[in-house]
Amino acid sequence: MAYKQLKLWFDEELAELLANKFLENDVAFDKSAFVGHISQGVGELELKDRVEYIADALKWYLSGDYEHDISQFMKILGPENEKETGMFKEFYWIMPLAKYVEKYGLEYFDTSMQAIYEITKRNTGEYTIRPFLENYQDRTLTTLLKWSKDANKHVRRLSSEGVRPRLPWANKLDAFIKDPTPILPLLENLKDDSSKYVQKSVANCLNDILKDNPEMGKSVLETWSVDASKERKWIIKHALRNLIKNKDTWALDLIS
Repeated sequence: MAYKQLKLWFDEELAELLANKFLENDVAFDKSAFVGHISQGVGELELKDRVEYIADALKWYLSGDYEHDISQFMKILGPENEKETGMFKEFYWIMPLAKYVEKYGLEYFDTSMQAIYEITKRNTGEYTIRPFLENYQDRTLTTLLKWSKDANKHVRRLSSEGVRPRLPWANKLDAFIKDPTPILPLLENLKDDSSKYVQKSVANCLNDILKDNPEMGKSVLETWSVDASKERKWIIKHALRNLIKNKDTWALDLIS
């Protein structure tokens, strides 16, 4: 993926790429009409609107039957992302598929969870999962608790990144801003994770918690600081970066 503004990748070339993937996997698809539809409609749109426009077009040019369309998506995902980077450089084209799940999948919980699970191994499901947390909090948290122990680092990361109360470029999760207690078991499972990618997500989630529930966040970090692994020490320090920058005495004592 050569450098250019991210939104500009969501155009007729991406439409051709998606159409070709469907056709190569024996999915009936009107490539010409789809590419023309995208070409005519995305020109004045910004990134998020382009992604949603393509997702809507997929619904129109596939069957419109959610579960059937998801089965077609699964055919084109290809190999998993083995690295901790590349979600947007190499797998950017999956973003409209994730948006499709986010927008149209709420009534199909099990199918959508499986789709998010596969999508996040390549791109990310951190935005897609949030409507499910808002509408099926307990059920989604149960799924994420299982995923927090998954062998795949991208799936483990999703279990903390997806529940961040103040995830950038996403709607806030007001329930967890008010009370983050339900997400603490996820972070507990990840506090010694070997992946730096996961560690950063856990630290960012705790940083979010500290903004709205400082006493709870501090209590978690104090508990974690006892006999902490090197991975956990990194998480604690990164979670406290704002307090450290402000020379907060409590934070400085905790990491000393």
